[in-house]
Amino acid sequence: MLKRVHILGICGTFMGGVALLARELGYEVEGSDSNIYPPMSTMLEQADIRIHEGYEPAHLCPAPDLVVIGNALSRGNPSVEHVLDQQIPYISGPQWLGENLLEGRWVAAVAGTHGKTSTSSMLTWILECSGRDPGFLIGGVPFGFDGSARLGSGPFVVEADEYDSAFFDKRSKFVHYKPKTLVINNLEFDHADIFDDLRAIQTQFHHLIRCVPARGKVLCGSGQAIDEVLKRGCWTPVERLGGSADAVWQFSAQSASHRELEIQSPGGERGSVSWNLIGRHNAENAVAAVAAATDMGVTITDACAALSIFGGVKRRLELIGTPGGAFVYDDFAHHPTAIDATLCGVRQTVGSARVIAVVEVRSNTMKYGIHKSTLIPATSDADEVFWFEPPGLDWSVLEGSIETEKHHVFHHVSDLHDALVQHVKSGDHIVIMSNGSFSGLHRQLLQSLA
Repeated sequence: MLKRVHILGICGTFMGGVALLARELGYEVEGSDSNIYPPMSTMLEQADIRIHEGYEPAHLCPAPDLVVIGNALSRGNPSVEHVLDQQIPYISGPQWLGENLLEGRWVAAVAGTHGKTSTSSMLTWILECSGRDPGFLIGGVPFGFDGSARLGSGPFVVEADEYDSAFFDKRSKFVHYKPKTLVINNLEFDHADIFDDLRAIQTQFHHLIRCVPARGKVLCGSGQAIDEVLKRGCWTPVERLGGSADAVWQFSAQSASHRELEIQSPGGERGSVSWNLIGRHNAENAVAAVAAATDMGVTITDACAALSIFGGVKRRLELIGTPGGAFVYDDFAHHPTAIDATLCGVRQTVGSARVIAVVEVRSNTMKYGIHKSTLIPATSDADEVFWFEPPGLDWSVLEGSIETEKHHVFHHVSDLHDALVQHVKSGDHIVIMSNGSFSGLHRQLLQSLA
């Protein structure tokens, strides 16, 4: 009988969630990682899951019953080589999830380039408020829940990432989930480290759609990229989402900040949302969550009422402090479209107050320079922009740009921090954007400004 599970790459948002679910199923769980930081490390420790720093083969002695290998690990990693040499049973995280938790459950998968975490969290919250006891695995920590994953007894909500499953399984993670309700918020080119072009990503989304049963539902946003995927073949009813004219799920904003919304179903039913989230992108996420919830049996009235008391998600424009009268936010945006949407929402909400964007060039796609021509335009709603360019980058954000006056580039986080401290004034809104820890800049800035 399977008892001991070791997870390689345990502090990643997905693999950490797998660890929490395995622990809840009663397995003895531990894991290894080379990049250990909150909030995932804190959640794992609270769940009594031991974390080994680094990938020493000794961490796998005595041999566990099963090793779950994260997609960040590849051949040459000492632990991976040990697993293969010693013939220890191993599996990818998505396959483990599909085989051990999702069989026989109503699975709602939320896919797309942007908004997956927020939409998944909203849908989970709606199901929770409706008494459905949902299970979930989300790439973030929704407020109102103890962590990023829970077993639950009802339907299961999973953030469906298109990234590959493991070094031995190059299919996208979401192919393993076989959802009954599928949300595709949007579709753009991303993950340049594993996909050659947008068409390669579309192929994976087509594989996902092929797995949705005819009695299921595909809920998707608009755009040529999604249209092209659907034209490859779809055997499931499709409903369009958003504020465009062709969408059967509509929303209208009752305020510039999008804090007041009215959502309308294909049948003409209406629901009102009044919440603390801002921006058109969150309104679109809300429509997707409500549409998915109604497909799962929740009324639009109840779904909208639940969203009106939704607390948001950590690291999604999370206000983390107001030191010295300045407002400091932590945000996960790292793609030009997401950066633009977030800053647009902030601008619409704060009016003429000064907005300072702090952006780390960190994701593989950003480092490759795939979107370098759109990064400067994406920050047009900010008054000042502080960029961190990591060592080894063979291009610069300001390369070829004529609009440089409000942009400041740094190659050391300490220098960026010092410049911010000198620059920030009371009443400023500082939006720190990174899909990593940003070398602890958030905490350092809060302390210095205080």
